[in-house]
Amino acid sequence: MSDAGADLVILGGGSGGYAAAFRAAELGQSVILIEKDKLGGTCLHRGCIPTKALLHAAEVADTAREGEQFGVKTTLEGVDIAGVHKYKDGVISRLYKGLQGLAKAHQVTVVEGTGTFVGGTTVEVDGTRYTGKNLILATGSYSRTLPGLELGGRIIASDEALTLDWIPEKVVVLGGGVIGVEFASVWASFGVDVTIVEALPRLVPAEDEFASKQLERAFRRRKIGFKTGVKFTGAKQDENGVSVSLESGETLEADLLLVAVGRGPNTAGHGYEEAGVAMERGFVVTDERLRTNLPNVYAVGDIVPGLQLAHRGFAQGIFVAEEIAGLQPKPIDEAGIPRVTYSHPEVASVGLTEAAAKERYGSGVQTLTYDLAGNGKSQILKTSGAIKVIKAPDGPVVGLHLVGDRVGELIGEAQLIYNWEAFPEDVAPLIHAHPTQTEALGEAHLALAGKPLHVHS
Repeated sequence: MSDAGADLVILGGGSGGYAAAFRAAELGQSVILIEKDKLGGTCLHRGCIPTKALLHAAEVADTAREGEQFGVKTTLEGVDIAGVHKYKDGVISRLYKGLQGLAKAHQVTVVEGTGTFVGGTTVEVDGTRYTGKNLILATGSYSRTLPGLELGGRIIASDEALTLDWIPEKVVVLGGGVIGVEFASVWASFGVDVTIVEALPRLVPAEDEFASKQLERAFRRRKIGFKTGVKFTGAKQDENGVSVSLESGETLEADLLLVAVGRGPNTAGHGYEEAGVAMERGFVVTDERLRTNLPNVYAVGDIVPGLQLAHRGFAQGIFVAEEIAGLQPKPIDEAGIPRVTYSHPEVASVGLTEAAAKERYGSGVQTLTYDLAGNGKSQILKTSGAIKVIKAPDGPVVGLHLVGDRVGELIGEAQLIYNWEAFPEDVAPLIHAHPTQTEALGEAHLALAGKPLHVHS
């Protein structure tokens, strides 16, 4: 058995792992990054990037189908799924090459292989042990399923959906969270008959209730079916399709069942429990500085309880690299991390929901909803939706929730408002270019500051 060492060893080369590696290298640390698959992890190869590429292809399909409403005579002849995958894979390839170049430029040693944490700050890969002064665990997540529901054949998870080489006629999507509604949106744009099944009372149940209602209204207009507040009880498949049984007694017939019930922490089989890492429901337990119970061992990304978002992983990776370097970074406020669902329409949010704000601050919480019907650019884009702003009693803005096409691009300003604890009076004087969708944020804050412009008082 051979051995190698560095200032920092990182197990997992996804968003959190490589962000930590690059920042640590910038701070003068020698870094060994261990990844069993490809640098970039799920986000780049099987998650964020390919999904959003499919969503953009879906948007192009919708634009071609609906061109006449803009006075442009276009027709949709069909969707070339091989061409869609070629476009998607090209995006991934370019980003992957760029990431490999950055690893080389930072002089990060990338080790390919499955790593096992063997204790201390040591990870073993194919008989070689790599020991760091510090160790970061960053092994990401996997697609969950339900007890008794096996993936395979016509019952697929998001990984298989991203590489599907045919377009089904009918699909049932099990789960109305981010992954479920994004794939439902893609397939509906490709002409598929889609039905979402969600056990909780509404779609995107982690979002503010306002956002769920807006999305559900839009999905009805798009003829995307959904059944909320109903539990799945079983599925049977044969060579012709899949039958999905619901607790209500209803049976849904489809070509495919997409299981989109969330992602679980990828911690099993990596030696964590055997090495004594404190675990809870498969997640690695950390403090607010992302330290595990073991000395000099940290954890970042989807294996840490909380939001499973690539940009959360980036932020945590940077945080731990700076923590190790003694820079004493400020702990990350989970509520201050922006969240976007890239369906058509999009849902974006940052901060607290109205329910959470009232639980924290009481009944004096103020809210204002600005309808995108009053926003010129949104009318040009022919998108409906709204922006909801939540304000603490005699305090700052504590939540912003946006629904509409392209509102994900507004979340940057929204997160600054929340994270800088801005009052409506701080935002109201800021000038927003006309016509842009950012004006909607300005209008909402003008109204909350007591001087509405394009809002009925």
